[in-house]
Amino acid sequence: MKNIWAICKKEVKTYFTSPIAYVVISVFLVLVGFFFYNLIWWFNTQSLQLARNPYYFQQLNINQMVYSPLFHNTSIILLLMIPILSMRLFSEEKKIKTEELLYTSPISVTQIILGKYIASLLVVFIMLFLSGILSIFTFSYGNPELVPILNGYLGLLLLGAAFMSIGIFFSSLTENQIIAAVLTFGALLLFWVLNWASYSAAGMWKDVLNYLSIFQHFDNMTQGILDTTDVIYYLSFIFLGLFLTHSVIQSRRWR
Repeated sequence: MKNIWAICKKEVKTYFTSPIAYVVISVFLVLVGFFFYNLIWWFNTQSLQLARNPYYFQQLNINQMVYSPLFHNTSIILLLMIPILSMRLFSEEKKIKTEELLYTSPISVTQIILGKYIASLLVVFIMLFLSGILSIFTFSYGNPELVPILNGYLGLLLLGAAFMSIGIFFSSLTENQIIAAVLTFGALLLFWVLNWASYSAAGMWKDVLNYLSIFQHFDNMTQGILDTTDVIYYLSFIFLGLFLTHSVIQSRRWR
């Protein structure tokens, strides 16, 4: 555990001693803030228009009208941001010729991977936490339900963790950070479009594509539904990404 924490601190320091973390977090917050402002403005407009009709006014739900679309938009922003955060994790070690020193150190491959992975997840957590501060406005002037919001943010964290596991895998394959980022984005985009492909499928294939789609499971969480099937899916996805990374690093370590 001590070795994992040492690598984690080193990686976090690397993130914040370079412009990468600041630029990614800033862009992420600006985009999320933009969508949040527009959704709140739209919700207020609808509230004013329906204020004269008590029946329809009572049907307004800030969780469904603001937070559900906000979480979906945020997931797309994560799809764009995660490849930038993950591309350097192992690619940089190759580029600056420090991978041999790292792999010959008395630290296991698992500890190396977990240290880097946890560091990247801390950055994702900071991004989501800062975006969550926006909810202060809705709780100050409205009455949203807290549990569905927390459930949505849990979904975003699991989604970000799954994205990062794919990103760290592709980063372990090449020393070119741009290639690692493009491969990560392409793979994540593929898992996204599986959801579209399921609409034109039928029978067993429809069920298979729905299960494989990384966003289908996230959609349940944005609606306030916490299903263990979705959590298990993301944990399995994360394990697969880290396992593939471990296989790549282990094979390179013994060459």
